[in-house]
Amino acid sequence: MKLSDKAEEILEAMWIAVEEEGKGFAEMEGIGIDPVDPAYAELTSHALIEVKEGRVYFRPEGKEEGRKTIRRHRLAERLLMDVLNVRGEAGDDKACQFEHLLNEGVDAKVCTMLNHPTTCPHGKQIPPGECCEEARKSGDLGVVPLTELKSNEEGEIAYIQTEDSKKMQKLMAMGVLPGNRIILMQSFPSYIFRVGFSEFAIDTAMAREIFVRR
Repeated sequence: MKLSDKAEEILEAMWIAVEEEGKGFAEMEGIGIDPVDPAYAELTSHALIEVKEGRVYFRPEGKEEGRKTIRRHRLAERLLMDVLNVRGEAGDDKACQFEHLLNEGVDAKVCTMLNHPTTCPHGKQIPPGECCEEARKSGDLGVVPLTELKSNEEGEIAYIQTEDSKKMQKLMAMGVLPGNRIILMQSFPSYIFRVGFSEFAIDTAMAREIFVRR
């Protein structure tokens, strides 16, 4: 089901009020519902919410949509703040815009890339998806730091996670770029890896900032 951006934002606000604050309902004014708003008609026509005396309740289908919506939002926050290093108000604003692009299927790929995080950058729970359950059952951790690879193990670089621009430039100059193949040659006393036909040595701190998809 594809809802409008405004309808999804209402479901997010409801999820926080109903599921996290434990009220069992949300006040219409508190979550920005206006009876003349097309988003209100959209939610009621799909039987996602029910309104009684100014209070808004989730219907079963609406609760599931709310769970998916808040999951996409918090995954977007993790992606922007952890990987792209977009933080503060800018990170929050961009996450609100970006979450609407994480349709079903895309959110699972982002979740796997981020190694199935359980909380957002603000410490709030990210509802798990099917990909999370499958990863736990299979023991597949998805994307891991380079330090988790064994000697002679190969993987695909997923992303670099560092706030140090000089480190970022140094790694990129080595060919550490998303999509490139990387082979860990040894892990002691330093981490030596190969990208293409070149080998490089880095310390443990820098190796922890390279995330690899096995």
